[in-house]
Amino acid sequence: MRPVRVVHLGLGGFFRAHQAWYTGAAPDAEQWGIAAFTGRSPDLADQLRRQDGKYTLIVRGPAHDEMSVQRAVVAAHSGTDHAVWCDYLARPEVAVVTLTVTEAAYRRDRTGDLDLDDPGIRADLEALRHGGDPLTVPGRLVAGLAARRAARAGSLAVVSCDNLPGNGPATEQVIGGLAEAVEPALAAWITEHVSFVTTMVDRITPRTTADDVRAVATRTGWADQVPVVTEPFTEWVLGGEFPSGRPAWEAAGARFADDVHPYETRKLFLLNGGHSLLAYAGSALGHDTIAEAVTDPVCRRWLDQWWDEAVRHVPLPAADLTTYRAALLERFANPRIRHTLAQIAADGSQKLPIRVLPVVRAERAAGRTPAGAARILAAWIEHLRGIGAPVDDAAAGPYRDRAGSVREVITLLAPDLADDEALLTAIGGACRTG
Repeated sequence: MRPVRVVHLGLGGFFRAHQAWYTGAAPDAEQWGIAAFTGRSPDLADQLRRQDGKYTLIVRGPAHDEMSVQRAVVAAHSGTDHAVWCDYLARPEVAVVTLTVTEAAYRRDRTGDLDLDDPGIRADLEALRHGGDPLTVPGRLVAGLAARRAARAGSLAVVSCDNLPGNGPATEQVIGGLAEAVEPALAAWITEHVSFVTTMVDRITPRTTADDVRAVATRTGWADQVPVVTEPFTEWVLGGEFPSGRPAWEAAGARFADDVHPYETRKLFLLNGGHSLLAYAGSALGHDTIAEAVTDPVCRRWLDQWWDEAVRHVPLPAADLTTYRAALLERFANPRIRHTLAQIAADGSQKLPIRVLPVVRAERAAGRTPAGAARILAAWIEHLRGIGAPVDDAAAGPYRDRAGSVREVITLLAPDLADDEALLTAIGGACRTG
């Protein structure tokens, strides 16, 4: 069996289509087994254990599927297996921890610091001080790093693969903040021994369906219960240090850059921001998937309007951005990738501040009223009012309570924009109700 040298938190489809795929495709894959943990539920871990970690990756092109068995995951665990998590991180041979846990899981406040008023963080702080089991992502990471320090297991790299600008420094900020609150000496040890790598990740990975499970069984004869569907396109850009080594991901197509910011900005604004527009505005028009929405001339016009605004604030050459937009249209329109708008619409209160508000602020600073960005915000407000995809957002309550007033929603979402009358008028004008 491949030795466990990578530990992953956030076992799910995207991780298995992306970071696990890159690790399995690296020429030194036999030296880099992955132990992966779910968020909390044991179900996926149990299913993968029954299959010895193996699963089928279905690469779904416009015309046909390619299927391959992936073997990079050598151990799968429930997120509640706290002792096992700490045991792995205390092993000197473990060199990398990767994360795919969603934006909300970092428990940040509006300034980007750890939200020490968050009930989960408060509970974890007590658990960490008194030997309990933390439940949040920052808490679990701090506990694992504390176990590594106690074992004198040396340095490692923490690699966030979530859609956060500067996800490396963002992760360092919340982990450092919690460690400092627990024990200043632990925070100092983390500063000296843990690197936080910044990444941009990109591969559209819709939810697996029963039809996908049947398709694998029909073609391969294997009753794989947890295959993963993804698109042919994949991209991974990383920047940072790996003090104890890493897989040769670059041989599988990953790119290492001194500055990841231009690539993450391009992806957050154009792909993720475009997804949010189509999720809210497209579902309001009765569409169910990205492919349906992007082929609607009305949605396509709105998408181009948003992209025209967003590209002004992506620090890459115009020709590169034109090529990227054309590629996105092809990816979005792939009719065989059933990427549902309801899936993308989840957690809007966490996503829009990252995907859309930076463009709003930059456009307003330049003296322009961004109609495309205003439409995304308007469509999200209508989503809160019950139009289009159902609301699936643990933090949506206060926004739904205020959804009748554009001003009140924006006051809660972005207080600095609450008195911008031109922007509020544009958002209100783009709303179909209220």
